[in-house]
Amino acid sequence: MSGKLTFASKVKLNSGHEMPRLGFGIDSASMYRNQGEAAAAIPAAGVPRSDVFFTSKVPFFKTPLGYASTHALVDDALAQTQLGYLDLMLIHSPYGGPDARKGAWRALVECAEAGKVRAIGVSNYGVHHLAELEAYITELEAERGGGAGRGGVLSVGQWELHPWLLRREIVHWCRQRGVAVQAYCPLVRGERFGDPKVAALAHKYGKTEAQILLRWSLQQGFVPLVKTVTPSRVLENADVYDFELTEDEVADMTTDEYSPCTWDPSVEPLDK
Repeated sequence: MSGKLTFASKVKLNSGHEMPRLGFGIDSASMYRNQGEAAAAIPAAGVPRSDVFFTSKVPFFKTPLGYASTHALVDDALAQTQLGYLDLMLIHSPYGGPDARKGAWRALVECAEAGKVRAIGVSNYGVHHLAELEAYITELEAERGGGAGRGGVLSVGQWELHPWLLRREIVHWCRQRGVAVQAYCPLVRGERFGDPKVAALAHKYGKTEAQILLRWSLQQGFVPLVKTVTPSRVLENADVYDFELTEDEVADMTTDEYSPCTWDPSVEPLDK
């Protein structure tokens, strides 16, 4: 699979839609207050709407997580972006407790059915949060009737993932269910640049350490999300398809560390 990857490679989601295998640009979410600006860049660049996969997130603070607030946030995102539909909407984190998470999920299911959102998912959930969601999907299917899919389709999960934070249990859970795994902070915010193994591979392949880390992420089957506003780095981040790490090199880079470089809501209890 990894040897056939190209810039145009996509992953088929459980929703039936496709998502690019490499994410670029501005990280958009309600809490970042940048959705309108990010969306305005699409027509300004002369890019067809259909060529862009636009993601936003349901936040967990200022506006409490829940059913009504999630509906309102999706409508607000559509109003701000003027895109007609959102390609992916994620629950930003599990904070809020079981009722809030379930309400938010039900709202996203209804938004997907209404055509406002093409795919839905979660971000920063632990396996216990995912198990809760899976049980609720089954509960919703029974409550609403109509069979499979009426409880919603989990298409994407997003976590901080890199060689020093593999989250094997979460990744395994997702792969068993066909859930695409997005990796944020794939470059570890530059904090691991200079690592001997990464530096040695960069020298071997004539690439930057950032490119080595992105190639590792792609060959793990992740969808790495790279956040930069520097044009030269956007081009650099895209230049990862003319080489391939060996299986041994991918394995050698992978550690047993659990070292987040940012927050980690996945470890929070269900009642928080």
